[in-house]
Amino acid sequence: MSGETTGYDAARTEELEGREGIRKRPGMFVGSTGERGLHEMVFQVLSWAVTHVLAGHGGGSVDVTLTRDGGVRISGDGPVTAARDTGGTGLETLLTSMPTATEAGGRLIVNLGHGRMGGELFVANVLSSRLTAEVRCGGTRRVQAYARGVATAPPAAMGSAAGSGTTVTFWPDTEIFETTRCSFALLAERFRQVASLNRGLGLSLTDERPEGGARAVSFRFPDGVRDFVAALDVEAGAVLQPDVIGFEREDSRMAGTMEVALLWNGSHQERIRSFANSRATRQGGTHVDGFRDGVAAVVTAYARAQGLPDAVGGFWADRIGEGLTAVVSVKLDHPEYLGATCELLGNAEVRDCVAEAVREHLGNWLRERPTQAAQVLDRILRNVPQD
Repeated sequence: MSGETTGYDAARTEELEGREGIRKRPGMFVGSTGERGLHEMVFQVLSWAVTHVLAGHGGGSVDVTLTRDGGVRISGDGPVTAARDTGGTGLETLLTSMPTATEAGGRLIVNLGHGRMGGELFVANVLSSRLTAEVRCGGTRRVQAYARGVATAPPAAMGSAAGSGTTVTFWPDTEIFETTRCSFALLAERFRQVASLNRGLGLSLTDERPEGGARAVSFRFPDGVRDFVAALDVEAGAVLQPDVIGFEREDSRMAGTMEVALLWNGSHQERIRSFANSRATRQGGTHVDGFRDGVAAVVTAYARAQGLPDAVGGFWADRIGEGLTAVVSVKLDHPEYLGATCELLGNAEVRDCVAEAVREHLGNWLRERPTQAAQVLDRILRNVPQD
């Protein structure tokens, strides 16, 4: 075939990413037209809202409401740039065109879905039967309405407003999606994760649809991923709550930060949850590899120092994970993912950075808490096959 029929030049790319291209191929942008794609669209808009809240002051809040008429309202109190948007800049541009490049910000960008970042508001606008965008800034509330990605009127002042922030309300298009009914339980679980991965962030979810009255949940975790690990342990049926080991570190070698928390309990299951820029990395990656390297190295070294059986046959590496619950979260300026699903982190330098930090912090914890360290080692030894 000639390059004419196979190439994707600028005009072809614009056609694919334009309004009609998105509506013809929604799966390219939200994954599917089923429930999974519906939730992906919600997560994409939420990613934008959370990113802007965290960029402002790090401790703001985002409120999400599932409205009785099938809409999704996402309101954040983050900073507003180019709020008086009447000339094709700021929020109006994000809603009506695909960005030519990924937004700058690196580790500050929160990615809650599975797609690429950039264009999330435009995609949601195009795949919604209608959308309203509200900006609160300078004491004024300005609103603009859209229908399937096209503005129905210019932005208009709609009265006064206190504080600053944005609200985007959209109604997923029944011509596109097989279902437009979001799952409260699925969204609530993901919101809990996101709040714990971003210390100080407040997230609330309100469902106005039940006939018996609205239901709501809200999340804010002052201890970050330590709270996440504690919750995972409770879900697994823990009766006594062991100490959660946790630390944070910034490392210029990987151009980012890490936050790690872990504990051992009495179960035989390993539960490790990993994230990169708040995106769930279900296939793991270099951050998980580094975590495992660090844990295996420090526990084996500590056991040898205590005169316990050596790591003959590599049993430490095989057994250390039993009963281990952990969350490994990294936030990188330039995350690199392997594979089409972006669920496997590939940044090579991350492995050594995480391993080194785990060796240091877990090693200190074992030395400073000999009673708890003995309990951890005793649990591992009970699972070691005897000669």
